[in-house]
Amino acid sequence: MKPNVQMRPPQRKTVEPLIRQIEQRLQQILSPIDGAPRLLGEAMRYCVLSGGKGRRTNAQRPKRFRPLLCLGGCEAVGGTLRRALPVACAIELIHSYSLVHDDLPAMDNADERRGRPSCHRRFGEATAILVGDALLTKAFELLSANGVANARAILRTVGEAAGTSGLIGGQVLDLAISNQQSAISIKGLEEVAKRKTAALMTASVMAGGLAGEALSQDLTRLKTYGLRLGLAFQLMDDLHDQDGFVRAMGPEAVRRKAKALIDQAKRSLDPFGQQAGVLLELADWLAHS
Repeated sequence: MKPNVQMRPPQRKTVEPLIRQIEQRLQQILSPIDGAPRLLGEAMRYCVLSGGKGRRTNAQRPKRFRPLLCLGGCEAVGGTLRRALPVACAIELIHSYSLVHDDLPAMDNADERRGRPSCHRRFGEATAILVGDALLTKAFELLSANGVANARAILRTVGEAAGTSGLIGGQVLDLAISNQQSAISIKGLEEVAKRKTAALMTASVMAGGLAGEALSQDLTRLKTYGLRLGLAFQLMDDLHDQDGFVRAMGPEAVRRKAKALIDQAKRSLDPFGQQAGVLLELADWLAHS
């Protein structure tokens, strides 16, 4: 009988070069611009380029998860990654804007983000609001730039995910749940997770596919992957925080549901074969986080 060896997270080999490319491009995008107030630029760079530790202590957690999904979606359909890189960075700006606004006193009232003072604690509440506005605006500037393949479809996909039926709508529902005194329903939590977390992750991988000029059936597969992985991501997040789904379902049920969703997400990638390496790697990380 083989000894009981604890399973370790898979070693990251594929995504590290992609993370470096994303970081370099974000540095370029957020470099000081003539005419822009110095304070605004400094605060934007503070929020997007900040290092430090996230809420999780898992050293295997890859940075820039959403832009990696975008690049992975492009790779899965045989696209050239450089064509998806501006799209990937735009999505990271949208994600960063949402964190800045989530931390505000009227929302989660968080004092820290990634081990450092949150934006409104470091620069003031008014500046934090404007930083979020600026990051969101900059994202759509990138998405509409010349040379982005299928720019109109990507704009629509990302816009819907970030808007009233997606991220913003999910935040409204999340606030409503936080304010209610009665027991939280699993259905309500799933609705928030689909909008607030899964919508942008799904848009990330689909936008990458669109940048790689994916066929319609490939976009359908990427959408299935993104929805399943996005919901699993929220389940695992709640498992680490002992919140949300864990309070409603219990930790073991949450872990089982997340594993089932990750397995389903991975199976949806079967037709892509080895081209889906990045997306499979991200799913494997989540399964072991």
